[in-house]
Amino acid sequence: MYKQQFRFLKWDVYKDAKGLLSLVFETVKRLPKEYKFTLGSQIIRAAFSIVLNIAEGSGKDSEKELNRYFEISLGSVYEVLAAVDCLKDNNLITQEEFDLFLNKLKKIADQIGGFKKSLKSP
Repeated sequence: MYKQQFRFLKWDVYKDAKGLLSLVFETVKRLPKEYKFTLGSQIIRAAFSIVLNIAEGSGKDSEKELNRYFEISLGSVYEVLAAVDCLKDNNLITQEEFDLFLNKLKKIADQIGGFKKSLKSP
C-alpha cells in the first residue's frame, strides 16, 4: 500500500495538537518559577508527546502500528488534562483557562478516537 509521505501535516488532529502545545508553552511561561521546571516541564513533554506520536504513527506501515501510536497520543491527552486540572486546583490557572484546555483536549481526543475507529472498520 502506497502511503503519502508526511501525510500527518495535513491532518486536523496534528494541527490541533500543535495549537495545544502552543497554549501549553504560553501557560508554562506564566507559572511561578518554583513550578516552571517541574510541573511545567512535564506538561510540555506530555503535550509534545501528542504531536510527536501522531506524526510518528503516520509513517508506520500497518494499521496496528498506527493505532498503537494513537493510543500513546490519547494517553498523553489524559496526562495533559490531569496536569492542567492540578494547576486549576492550585489556582495557577483560572477556570476559564482550564475550560479552554478541556475543550481543546476533548476535540483532539475525539479526533484520535475517530482515527482509531476508522482503522477498525473494513
